[in-house]
Amino acid sequence: MNRYRLSFGEINILSNSLAEVIVDEGIIMDGVMVDEYHDFLLSNLEAPFCLLVNKKYSYSYTFEAQTSIASLPEIKAMAIVINSQGGLMSTETLIKLNEASAWNIKMFHNREAAVTWLDLFLSNHVSLEFQSL
Repeated sequence: MNRYRLSFGEINILSNSLAEVIVDEGIIMDGVMVDEYHDFLLSNLEAPFCLLVNKKYSYSYTFEAQTSIASLPEIKAMAIVINSQGGLMSTETLIKLNEASAWNIKMFHNREAAVTWLDLFLSNHVSLEFQSL
């Protein structure tokens, strides 16, 4: 696994088409950070790719970041690891705000289950629908 440090947190490359994103405590993701994030993904992953967002820390987004954070067409599925009620609420809000995008997204309490779901998605190239906890 390769680890990379960006201005807002860490990205771990788990495979050619799968990355884990861990945003640092207290970060306010803005449009510049989203651009940095997207540039990194496009430069370091093979499309189509999947993301494991590990919400181990508390952070927030500007409105611009909320509406563009997962706008890359190369992102085919996202698994979100939720560790708190606040993380669950912020993720549900983000999904609702972007519901027109019809993301393939699922929330998990367990990192291993999230990785398994993404591996299955990548191996089958199937479209999984949103499922809540």
